[in-house]
Amino acid sequence: MPEVSERAFSYRDDPRVPDFDDNKALFVFDGICVLCSGGASWIMRHDRDARVNFTPGQEKLGQSLYAHYDIEMDESYLLIANGHAYTASRGYLELCRILGGWWRLFQIFALMPERLRDRLYAIVARNRYRWFGKVDYCELLTQDQRRRLL
Repeated sequence: MPEVSERAFSYRDDPRVPDFDDNKALFVFDGICVLCSGGASWIMRHDRDARVNFTPGQEKLGQSLYAHYDIEMDESYLLIANGHAYTASRGYLELCRILGGWWRLFQIFALMPERLRDRLYAIVARNRYRWFGKVDYCELLTQDQRRRLL
């Protein structure tokens, strides 16, 4: 899945999308998926400079962004950065760029063809509930992490 936005900040013109602080990147994740919530929690713990905001796809902001970009939450998370939306492997590479430092090491995966990266991503995304399970909504986030949600 390539970058999904046609025009930077197009969501600002969409009345379905609530206003939100887009000065930072926004990571929209599945709040009941163990892998997704656990991953968001892990990113929060390691994003010491709080460069990224978070929202579950089940919340109004997350739902409206998925609708705006015409993406099913089961297909991918969303990363909104500099007004553009990214999904699948490209989104993770962009997230590593945003976080900087040692995270940039993961950008070595950009050498792998995007089609192959995304095919692997799609296999995990389709099977994430079966392989990793579900939890109560945002159960894997600490109270401090829940305060970081938009």
